[in-house]
Amino acid sequence: MPYAFQLTRRVEFSETDLAGIMHFSNFFRFMESAEHAFFRSLGFSVTGSRSRIAVCLPRVHAECDYAIPLRFEDEVQVWLLVERKGRRSLTYQFRFCRLNGSTPEEVARGRLTVASVELQANGGMKAVPLPKVIANNIQQAPAHMLADGFHAKANSSPARDRRRRERPKRPIRTPSRNGHHSTK
Repeated sequence: MPYAFQLTRRVEFSETDLAGIMHFSNFFRFMESAEHAFFRSLGFSVTGSRSRIAVCLPRVHAECDYAIPLRFEDEVQVWLLVERKGRRSLTYQFRFCRLNGSTPEEVARGRLTVASVELQANGGMKAVPLPKVIANNIQQAPAHMLADGFHAKANSSPARDRRRRERPKRPIRTPSRNGHHSTK
């Protein structure tokens, strides 16, 4: 059963800001493109009417952490992993890897949660179990794949670590009772 999917895209000029960096909102568009392609690979569509599925899958949570900027014409691989398959929801983890260099470089990580709902006659939505046809064809990714240490990588790099070691220690200044600062 599938729990992973990959999609490769190139950053287009229209997806960048004035600094030439991919605008943060486009990471969410890339996540959505990967989710739609994942569903198509299973023979479904996220649009229920096209798949004969009587539910909608609205987003109830979205987040993205950025470590390294993407720029115009960067080739990026978007990995989708099914982080959690609940009774009424799916949570995906996304990993963005730039492919320009000799080794792929993870540049961001996102998460998206969708709920399984039925539209009500009054325009509201009611949470319902995932349709069996979806639940039976999607599996949660193994824990070891989900636990990859992105945050450690995002907050650490050889150059950044070297700068931290080389940076001189500044004295700690604390205010005294008379308002003057003393150095410890």
